[in-house]
Amino acid sequence: MKQAAFADYKVFACNSHMELAEEIASIMGKTLGKATVTKFSDGEISVNLWETVRGIDSYIIQSTSEPVNDNLMELLIMIDAMKRASAGRINAIIPYYGYARQDRKAKARDPITAKLVADLLVAAGADRVLTMDLHAPQIQGYFNIPVDHLLGVPILVKYFKDKGLDNMVVVSPDHGSVTRARNMAQPLNAPIAIIDKRRPAPNKSEIMNIIGEINGMNCILVDDMIDTAGTITNAANALKEMGAKSVMACATHPVLSGPAIERIQSSAIEELVLLNTIPIPMEKRIPIMKILSVAPLFAEAMIRVFTNDSISRLFD
Repeated sequence: MKQAAFADYKVFACNSHMELAEEIASIMGKTLGKATVTKFSDGEISVNLWETVRGIDSYIIQSTSEPVNDNLMELLIMIDAMKRASAGRINAIIPYYGYARQDRKAKARDPITAKLVADLLVAAGADRVLTMDLHAPQIQGYFNIPVDHLLGVPILVKYFKDKGLDNMVVVSPDHGSVTRARNMAQPLNAPIAIIDKRRPAPNKSEIMNIIGEINGMNCILVDDMIDTAGTITNAANALKEMGAKSVMACATHPVLSGPAIERIQSSAIEELVLLNTIPIPMEKRIPIMKILSVAPLFAEAMIRVFTNDSISRLFD
């Protein structure tokens, strides 16, 4: 193991996913650093660090999920607090990177919010970002600081391998997830299929064709996130109608906004496997849902950052 650049490190968390932060810190053999993130009566966010971070390798765990703007501001303000407290290095640990879907100008006068958030994090004082399954991998290039991009697929692959299913096919719910489906299918020794769809309006999708053999197969739909669940449920229903033996779905980021739960419950999805990059409220948890933890992977990656060891070896 290589020599650490810092004598010690500390792990802090904002409010978005305290359960995951505590699990990560526990695996690392640490307790969360003493800090409070509250609001003034007018809604402004107040951050107080109650222990020194001077010269310390500091890690802030915060998913920028709902409420997205509050969680993003909490992260930015804690980064600023650490910078002004002379932290040795400030590592932003962002299991779910919000505003990533607007990653390019799809039409005239569109913003590129993924780049804007990257600029905000760097301007606030972040020295490094550790995240998982960006909506578009090229978002790493929007930063002028190191970005470690973890993958959720190996966690999902292990789960489905342990199930011991036969006649599996991994299905991409749209053209954008084909690479993800291929990366999942390879270690499972399974073929892939692709849903060819068009999207007439934001958060609305319409199934067109299915490319690949799914008749009599156990289908596993894979995507980076499930938001309103229109894409994944339309795909599941189409697979079942065209002869799939069973339909399961999995995703890294359980955004689950709006009518997502109702759509999932009334769809052909028999099992939904999600990672806990975003907290799932109890009222949104349903019997077909299986939640897997990303804490061991993040804990190992954070230790490797501290010891200057390789992150890529985690996926060898």
